[in-house]
Amino acid sequence: MEAADTHGAIDAVWRIESARLIASLARIVRDVGVAEDLAADALVAALEQWPREGIPRNPGAWLMAAAKHRAIDYVRRSSMLDRKHGELGYAVEAGRPDTAAELNAALDDDIGDDLLRLVFTACHPVLTMEARVALTLRLLGGLTTSEIARAFLAPEPTIAQRIVRAKKTLAKERVPYEVPRGPELAARLSSVLEVVYLIFNEGYSATAGDDWMRPALCEDALRLGRILAELAPLEPEVHGLVALMEIQASRSRARVGPGGAPVLLFDQNRGLWDQLLIRRGLAALERAERQGQMRGPYVLQAAIAACHARAREARDTDWSAIVALYDELLERVPSPVVELNRAVAVSMASGPQAGLALVDALTSVAALEQYHLLPSVRGDLLAKVGRLEEARAEFERAASLTRNARERELLLERARTAAGT
Repeated sequence: MEAADTHGAIDAVWRIESARLIASLARIVRDVGVAEDLAADALVAALEQWPREGIPRNPGAWLMAAAKHRAIDYVRRSSMLDRKHGELGYAVEAGRPDTAAELNAALDDDIGDDLLRLVFTACHPVLTMEARVALTLRLLGGLTTSEIARAFLAPEPTIAQRIVRAKKTLAKERVPYEVPRGPELAARLSSVLEVVYLIFNEGYSATAGDDWMRPALCEDALRLGRILAELAPLEPEVHGLVALMEIQASRSRARVGPGGAPVLLFDQNRGLWDQLLIRRGLAALERAERQGQMRGPYVLQAAIAACHARAREARDTDWSAIVALYDELLERVPSPVVELNRAVAVSMASGPQAGLALVDALTSVAALEQYHLLPSVRGDLLAKVGRLEEARAEFERAASLTRNARERELLLERARTAAGT
């Protein structure tokens, strides 16, 4: 195998195995930064040996074995003996012959639990949201610093500093490497889901730049969500988020035209929707609702997405059901953005004038002052009721607020259409 092919294979294996390696190592060394360094050392060893000796039959096991050796060396060198691993650590320093075997067993134990601990650590509220996102993509998504920087259109040094600071903060604050229990679990789980959904949304509708979508980010978020669903099978909101992302992702091919221009929901060719992803999403929604608990925000949003997915044509959409779901969602999470989305549903169920009255009431809400979708929605409804000059002005205002080049082009085109030019 050529060196380039070998390096490509190593990169693919790393993407798959890195989270498991870091998660297992972190349970032993109790520091995600050190764990990542040890895993990276194993990767360096692979880069040095595999091109010369060939790719091993089980590359994941090879990396794990290499990481174990480095973990044993680290424990022997260090004096970091916490109360849970003190006895094992003292045994290592005393030179007990079976210590390496014990550490190997510890590294192999409860891989699923380790990944879950790593998720909760990377998404800990002690970190800023930007830091949580970057660290999650680095530790669990296997992305390099440069890949994260490209995905979020940020300078690479900024992302690198963000990741370094995040790891230092976790160590300084002595954030426990564990899955929270009791009342703290719900709050911490909310943070985890928020991070995963933020990653997905940035891929689904890019905030800025020249591309309408960044599919790789959607794929990373979906992979993280699916892992989380396996690790926390009794949490309905986890399944709700997975369902929402699966159904949203099913539209990806239909959301972008041949030249890269955005295609809005009502104009999409539903024959391009991925039926496998839709089936997976509906199954995840069913799992969430089987838990029998009060429907949370992600389950409700998934139920709304399911209404669209079940409609063979746009005109078949059950808008009354969607309005009812938005009413329930507003009870759970009062938000002007949810109110705006509900207004769109009302306009489809009861006519554009009814929706416009609701949107007009939101124009004085400070939180939506710089939100480009407010004038975009208002422009659409104004055009439908024949107030074309006002619609043109609203589309132009929306275009001035968005930082996405493709979306700006679409809004300016709608402004020209409203003006009859």
